[in-house]
This record gives sequence, C-alpha cells and structure tokens, in this order.
Amino acid sequence: MNNMIKNDDIFALRLCQISHSYGFGVTKVDVLKNLDFDLERGKICALLGPSGSGKSTILQIAGLLDTPSSGEVIIGTHKTVGLSDIDKSKLRGQEIGFIYQFHRLLPELTALENVMMPQLLAGKTKSESQSRATELLEKMGLAHRSKHLSAELSGGEQQRVAIARALANKPSLILADEPTGNLDPETAEKVFYQLTEFVRLEGASALIATHNMELSQKADFIFSPFSKK
Repeated sequence: MNNMIKNDDIFALRLCQISHSYGFGVTKVDVLKNLDFDLERGKICALLGPSGSGKSTILQIAGLLDTPSSGEVIIGTHKTVGLSDIDKSKLRGQEIGFIYQFHRLLPELTALENVMMPQLLAGKTKSESQSRATELLEKMGLAHRSKHLSAELSGGEQQRVAIARALANKPSLILADEPTGNLDPETAEKVFYQLTEFVRLEGASALIATHNMELSQKADFIFSPFSKK
C-alpha cells in the first residue's frame, strides 16, 4: 500500500462525495448521493436513521467491505481508491474493528478464545493473544465468564464479548452496526454505555449506527444524513 496522505492525521475516517446505488435502469435505486463525512480521531459518532435507511451501506463502504459507485474513502492517512482486495483486507485488519447487531461469536469457542482469535489471525502468539483477551474481558466485567461458550452467555454478555473482540487488535476505528438492536432497552443502554466508554479507554474512534435517538445522545455528535428523506 502506498496511498498515504502526509501531514493529515486529524481524521480516523473520511467519506468524500460518496454515492452508491443498486440495480440498473428502471430498477436503479440511489442509496447514497454525494455523501461527505469526517470523523476526527478520538471521537464517537452516532449514525442515526430508521431501519432500512442506508446506515449499513455506509458502514460497509467505510469498512472497505463494499465499493461505492463513486467517491473516496480515506482510513486515517490511507487513501483507498485503487487498492487491491488484498491491500484492503490488510488495512481492515490493521485499522478497523467491526461490531454487528448479532454478536457473530464462534459457538465452539469460549469467550476468551473468541477474543483471542483475531489476534492469532493477525500473527500474534498464543501467549500475547491470551494476555490481551484476558485484559479486555476483565475491563468488560466478564473475567468470570471467560471460559464459557457463547450459548452459555446472556445477550448482553455476548455483545460485550463482541466489543472486546473488535478491540482486540487495537484498531483506530470501530464500526458498529446496530450493536444494541437485538437487546432489551435496559440491557441496550448498559451495553451502549460500555461500548462508548471502552472505545474512549482504548483511544479509538467509532461510528455507531443506531435508530435509537436516546442512545445516540451518548455519542460526541450525531450524523443523520437521512433526516430529509
């Protein structure tokens, strides 16, 4: 990768004139049109909008999992236009952590092993991975649940393990897609609070998609590009 921007380390994420559509001709649907968005390092932004409005599309594009029809995505100081799939994958592994509405924990692994897995895939030793995973689960209040399989955890506990897993490789950017959407309101509030506090503790930045106005108020600022639709 040689698409570096020099002397511009203010932003963790920049979306520049992003447009995206699905289908062709009469079936074409414009999901995003000339979208601009900047996320400063160390900030937490709530991406607010109703279900089906396009929040997931923005996160997919920001996470380099989908390519916009036009526009540019900049991750930290890395311009991504023209990057190969291999280079995009490397950049994701180095800079981005993902959290989804459904925890996506590997059912055959314990909580500890789930948090270790992305570190092992990144080339860290078992000892390093276990130490980091143990530290993260302790900070999430889950040390006593570290040897439990995901099916043995509550919904809130599963999502907290997913948060720890997303932060395991110390990414600079966290992308969360309705991370509390599958939880009851009381648990959702607790998990959202822990997510934002943990992201701050780790010194990361975060873009968190939600349709919950009350929870969005806990972020540093709100981005709602769908409000006029």
